[in-house]
Amino acid sequence: MGQQLNEHNKQEYPPMHTAEHILNQTMVRMFGCPRSRNAHIERKKSKCDYLLAEEPDEKVLMEVERRVNEVIDQHLPVVIDLLPHAEAKKIVDLSKLPEEVSETLRIVRIGDYDTCACIGEHVNNTSEIGHFKLLNCDYADGRLRVRFKLTD
Repeated sequence: MGQQLNEHNKQEYPPMHTAEHILNQTMVRMFGCPRSRNAHIERKKSKCDYLLAEEPDEKVLMEVERRVNEVIDQHLPVVIDLLPHAEAKKIVDLSKLPEEVSETLRIVRIGDYDTCACIGEHVNNTSEIGHFKLLNCDYADGRLRVRFKLTD
């Protein structure tokens, strides 16, 4: 959400941006951590940082990859709604939004899996994403950096 707001001037790659949303929700569900507040999303490869109390092992990271692909493979619709700020805050965390945000917010829903405020470009269905592949991860000072790409 916050990173998308700061990067909206760049040309985005909708499949990767939608995959980032799925990865964020997967990390939240698996680890109870916040969504990534520091992400760099590009066509060839991307990275997201997550705040975790301890480093996950290789087996757990492979489970993250498996779960992200499981969601992608469900061919979920990606729906965009425009909601008043008061209504949006009932269903999504708005803490990362800047104070000067408009009264109407753009809410992106990926099936029943993820909902968040975002101005970025997305696919219409997760079937358009491809395969999510974790490239590598590093962990330091409570921050897990996850690097990933999409393949056909």
